[in-house]
Amino acid sequence: MHTTEAILDEKHWTTETDSHITDHIKYTSMKILVTGGAGFIGSNIVDAYVQAGHDVIVVDNLSSGRIENVNPKAQFYKVDIQDPALERIFETANIEVINHHAAQMDVRKSVADPKYDASVNILGMLNVMELGKKHNARKVIFSSTGGAIYGEQDYFPADEQHPLRPLSPYGITKLATEKYLYYYRAVHGIQHVILRYANIYGPRQNPHGEAGVVAIFTDKMLNGDEPVINGDGKQTRDYVFVGDVVRANILALAHETSDIFNIGTGVENDVNTLFRIIKKATGSPSVERHAVAKKGEQLRSVIDYSKAKKVLGWEPTVSLEDGLEKTVQYFKSVRKK
Repeated sequence: MHTTEAILDEKHWTTETDSHITDHIKYTSMKILVTGGAGFIGSNIVDAYVQAGHDVIVVDNLSSGRIENVNPKAQFYKVDIQDPALERIFETANIEVINHHAAQMDVRKSVADPKYDASVNILGMLNVMELGKKHNARKVIFSSTGGAIYGEQDYFPADEQHPLRPLSPYGITKLATEKYLYYYRAVHGIQHVILRYANIYGPRQNPHGEAGVVAIFTDKMLNGDEPVINGDGKQTRDYVFVGDVVRANILALAHETSDIFNIGTGVENDVNTLFRIIKKATGSPSVERHAVAKKGEQLRSVIDYSKAKKVLGWEPTVSLEDGLEKTVQYFKSVRKK
């Protein structure tokens, strides 16, 4: 289902960096449900779990995920996380671990329609967790946010103890889910590992829509279009490669106590820098064009990963330049199909 070029590229960074981890986990195969497993991040995680020898079930409504992203060795169900039909999967699958990546992930859409955002990110999550409780799942790995959950930062980079002041309904739902997971652990004994992600980029990211500036710029430059930078382009983010995020989800499987970890690089890069690196990698003749800044956009966001390094043994390994080059090569390979 995937292009040969894409598979080879993804196996390179997954196998080469994680062989010592996946070799260990192969001997303790688990039954894992990955919600949102046809999406950008989830599908890359599914590939790594399958490669490590786990029995993986993917649930995705394909609203933003793509069927061609789904690993052929995983069992796929097209179903929404709010659908009562989800219970049939839990009834037969004996799921041990839930990796929850299904979400409404567009910050601007959450502002425009907070009720819809909450219906997916809170009610959908509760449906999954209630089924997990009923059918004896023992653990959940949750994709939270390391940018939206902290809001405007008091210090840089933000560690896990930074005040939580989300400025969007999206960030609020992620924070609410973290609190619900505390409840499910304290009352029902379901352990959790919460991963607060920085801005993730890499192969399979969707270039269409508001999210994913790396994918948007790459797609436009390869198509001969001119990307537009919002505002002066000096707003900064912490950009982490999806391959590094996958490793965090592998290590989270072996972490037996409930905890919260930032998953980022601790390095700020502005949008202008992204533009210039992607322009060089694509060979695009694009010139920097700026538009009016988006109202309410956070100016700086960067997170501290030192706790993940100390406790999980995780740290980022892919530089921004290398990660963007891998991303551009993936987009080129997809265009050849």
